[in-house]
Amino acid sequence: MVGLGTWGCRVDTLFFKGDATIRIFDNNGDYGVELQIPELDVPEVEILSIDANEETQEVDATARISLLPGKDITFHAEFEDDGFSGFLKIPFLGKVRLKNGKKIA
Repeated sequence: MVGLGTWGCRVDTLFFKGDATIRIFDNNGDYGVELQIPELDVPEVEILSIDANEETQEVDATARISLLPGKDITFHAEFEDDGFSGFLKIPFLGKVRLKNGKKIA
């Protein structure tokens, strides 16, 4: 499975600037994802789909949260060794770059 582990990155938006932690784990053969951002109460994330490409080391996912009912959030990440780059596309907020992605566990 591509991208397993705990990853830290920098998030810089108009509404929030700070560090985020993304944990990607094996949930009985399916991907599990947890997002933590200090100072913010992150709502529960419902994963709709995850597509991982072992050859290119890329992960694409679609999710929803209760704050945006019926609106999809997309996630894209490209993993390389102990780092990654990626972004989230969030309705009403736009594209949020995930900067300086590094494996922390």
